[in-house]
Amino acid sequence: MRRLDQLLANLGYCSRREARAWVADGRVTVQGAVADDFGAKADPADVRVDGEPLDHPGGLLLLLHKPVGLVCSHDGREGPDIYSLLPERWRRRNPPVTSIGRLDKDTSGLLLLTDLSPLVHRLTSPKHKVPKVYRATLDRDPAPGLAELFASGTLRLDQEDTPCAPATLKLLAPREAELTLTEGRYHQVRRMFAATGSTVLTLHRARFGDLELGDLPAGQWRELPPDRFGA
Repeated sequence: MRRLDQLLANLGYCSRREARAWVADGRVTVQGAVADDFGAKADPADVRVDGEPLDHPGGLLLLLHKPVGLVCSHDGREGPDIYSLLPERWRRRNPPVTSIGRLDKDTSGLLLLTDLSPLVHRLTSPKHKVPKVYRATLDRDPAPGLAELFASGTLRLDQEDTPCAPATLKLLAPREAELTLTEGRYHQVRRMFAATGSTVLTLHRARFGDLELGDLPAGQWRELPPDRFGA
């Protein structure tokens, strides 16, 4: 149960002040009756605005095909961001829609977005160990023994004391590799290859857990059930 003015503001419809005006104008109903108290508490499932059910009152969970050139940041100073791809109302939600982990500006691929804060914390926790699959194009053939090194759990990145967790490397073609990680360190894939003398030219995340992009075009998303990863 939530206050009507707070509910509409948190779902991105309007400000709390505007919500009070909407109630006064008769635009909001609860169980079919016109609401007359913006401070009254109601079950979101019972609320209608202009006769329409509320927009995803139980939270958003989106699978996005991130294109190259966008950042995973709400800070406008960092440049164009992935949130510009979403409807304006979703961009006004509180808690805000945010990414579960990040892909850097020059990386494309599968990214999950949600406004469910507990889900963000759970899926980014090192304890959860969600496998993530990346496909990389390199500037040279990988060094001999690289798959064994990545799998050993002994590789240390520059300025880090803790070695990377074991990772699985598959060579797909000359200078093309697929790397499966269960961590999410800063620029980890690029840094792992750089530590062994290779530069990543292109990078794409193809899978997150058992989720794949399929034929989803770059810049588009599809909705997932908010309970997709359990309670």
